[in-house]
Amino acid sequence: MRRAPDAAHITFVGHATVLLEIDGVRILTDPLLRERIGPLRRHGHHLSADDLGSIDLVVISHAHLDHFDPASLRRLHGSPTVVVPRGAASRLQGQGFEDVHEVVAGDRLTVHGMPILVVRARHGGVLTPFIPRSRPVGYLLEGGVRTYFAGDTDLFPEMSALRGRVDLALLPVSVWGPVMGPGHLDPRRAARAAALIQPRMAIPIHWATYYPAGLDRLTRQRLLEPGPEFARQVARVAPETEVRVLRPGETTVVPLPRSP
Repeated sequence: MRRAPDAAHITFVGHATVLLEIDGVRILTDPLLRERIGPLRRHGHHLSADDLGSIDLVVISHAHLDHFDPASLRRLHGSPTVVVPRGAASRLQGQGFEDVHEVVAGDRLTVHGMPILVVRARHGGVLTPFIPRSRPVGYLLEGGVRTYFAGDTDLFPEMSALRGRVDLALLPVSVWGPVMGPGHLDPRRAARAAALIQPRMAIPIHWATYYPAGLDRLTRQRLLEPGPEFARQVARVAPETEVRVLRPGETTVVPLPRSP
């Protein structure tokens, strides 16, 4: 069901997957819809592709398996346009995706009437066999509610270039395991990113969803604490930004900004 475009509806599906309904366009970020992926087990409410309904646009931030999962993409309803970092489209060859765009930071494109600016991300990680080399990116969706999807990224000073251009920031605040490696944000550093960007609102993502099977019982706070901790940190360093902490499956409504 499509909602009236008088506000944006944001559903945290889980991990880095967010359903954005902006200006009548239904957008999904980094779809990962499986109960398990490798050693990781899903926690929290699980929305299926049937629950999500028809998707118009998918944006992929980078090619790591927990962000770019062709098996999840194949489950989606509709015939979405898929935007991926340059070099990553080869993973979709022969899988029925007819409208795939490769991009790099600095590119601009418009899909289903939604203007998109591709922005830089700073994220590395271990090279994995069969995963194409591509440079991670983020996306600024320049619709009625201007939304920055960071994907996976570390903190970097150039984030301040987004200041004044973002109504809603979707910022990663954790990882899927007990160790925070390079190229990621924890709640404190994600709050510093919010201070650089100064969005009207921020929603923490990349938390409360996937964790290695068995370890969640030993270090459960690493699964459940990052979102609330991000809210506390933002209140300290970026108090002008409203934080809405959503658990997987929860939806919030973001009104369109008032005209000056």
